[in-house]
Amino acid sequence: MSIYKLLLGVAFLLSQNIVAQNSIKILTEKKGISIRGLSVPSENVIWASGSKGSVVKSEDGGASFSWMQIKGYEQRDFRSIHAWNDKEAVIVAIASPAYILKTKDGGLNWYKVYENVDTAMFLDAIHFKDNQNGIVVGDPLNSYIFQLITKDKGETWDKVPDNWFSEPLKSGEAFFASSSSNIAQSKTQQFLITGGMASRLWINGKAQQIPIIQGKSSTGANSIALSPNSNHILIVGGDFANDTNTNLNIVGLNSFLTPNTELKQYSAKKTIWTVNKKVTSPNGYKSAIAYLTNKIVVTCGTSGVDVSKNNGRTWQKITGESFHVVKKQPNTNKVIFAGSGGRIGIMSIN
Repeated sequence: MSIYKLLLGVAFLLSQNIVAQNSIKILTEKKGISIRGLSVPSENVIWASGSKGSVVKSEDGGASFSWMQIKGYEQRDFRSIHAWNDKEAVIVAIASPAYILKTKDGGLNWYKVYENVDTAMFLDAIHFKDNQNGIVVGDPLNSYIFQLITKDKGETWDKVPDNWFSEPLKSGEAFFASSSSNIAQSKTQQFLITGGMASRLWINGKAQQIPIIQGKSSTGANSIALSPNSNHILIVGGDFANDTNTNLNIVGLNSFLTPNTELKQYSAKKTIWTVNKKVTSPNGYKSAIAYLTNKIVVTCGTSGVDVSKNNGRTWQKITGESFHVVKKQPNTNKVIFAGSGGRIGIMSIN
């Protein structure tokens, strides 16, 4: 046997071992339910939300789950959720009328904290940078990004003025409500990613071009993740209408943005988007990405699940099983997935 064939055999066995070690265990499922909202506030607590007014919760790390359907909202799709603990959570419904609901008793009762009956409303994602301060983003109204902010733990919401953004959205540019993960925030900066006919990164309201696939309603950025040390950003997406296409489905900013190490602020330059040819792409369209550590990253989509152990430079396909969203489980080496069929799964990264 030649050395070349031997090395190929060793590489194959190692890749198979990685896949075997990082297998996904399905914790719960529910036929006919699509889950795109996921929040994992602690090692023990998991919340998820989705179609048909559905919310599901675990208080024992996924050993058991309680499913609920919110009365009066049975036909709504709650694609975004944020939970603080096993008692408090907020959920966001897409489309019109736009609703944000909150519970303080673990989901037994929900009350309305925001409503907008504009027929053009479509709320895509929610994100909190700390215990009190959060944002919700939606597709454009009057050509500008629609954004709400809260400073009181989601009890009240106010619209951000259009002029906070440097310019209107381009024709066909909007947000994807695929995983509620097209927002990232540091202490001083807000990052939004748009997709569709045009796909850009918005840093504190100012748009920057990114070299990700775009030009169709099904293309563009879907998810953004900020590393735990705030020094790196990864953006994934692709073309959900052609989910096996790997062309320009990831942007890695760790070598293209220059962080101020004291303030952890990213400065945008014309040269930051130089394509790094040494970086390989995940396998196909990805709707969500999450950091486990400053080096280990997990991404998922209808094309399957991929893992990188070198900050997104190379990727290992774990499974072709479809999941919409992924989140890190705090204080563990595990991630939680959710997707169609009401499936919630867990995987350890070794």
